[in-house]
Amino acid sequence: MAISVLDMSVSVDGFVADVNDYLGGEDGERLHAWADSRDPSRPVKQFEDEWNAAGAILAGRRTAELMDHWGGSHGGLPIFVPSHRPPPPAVRWGYPLVTYVSDGIESAMSQAKTAAGDKNVQVRGGNVAQRALEAGVLDEIQVHQVPVLLGSGRRLFDILPGLTELEIRDVIDTPEATHIRYAVRR
Repeated sequence: MAISVLDMSVSVDGFVADVNDYLGGEDGERLHAWADSRDPSRPVKQFEDEWNAAGAILAGRRTAELMDHWGGSHGGLPIFVPSHRPPPPAVRWGYPLVTYVSDGIESAMSQAKTAAGDKNVQVRGGNVAQRALEAGVLDEIQVHQVPVLLGSGRRLFDILPGLTELEIRDVIDTPEATHIRYAVRR
């Protein structure tokens, strides 16, 4: 059975992007510098294998639009976007693997899990993750905590419905980031 996993890089002060939606630093990619796969000593391969083994993507509308819906497929995976507004024209006519779901986060996650089969659903975006936590449909959180303070921007968990207990499943510590995987306790 599919599980849903939020997988995001985050600064120590809790930001996933700066105020201009860049991932920090002069090149706009500071929060993803840890994932430089040219260095075989980094644990990138393990995470890439996990991302590539996913069966579907659940993405927030803002994230999906910023990424141009990954060109219509996230490595060939179907993308589900919960939204109360209709999809933009490019999505309606040119991206058959992108599905906008208007009847709530629960329905969007259910459709993503069905499409994923026995593979995981990768969750993309802070707001959609917050809504999934609130609805009780987010199973795991994996953060790649990067040793940098952005000071401002967009926080990963800005508005939460209340206390959410997590259980640490795995920790991989590297000089570039500390990778922590949590199970969401229900």
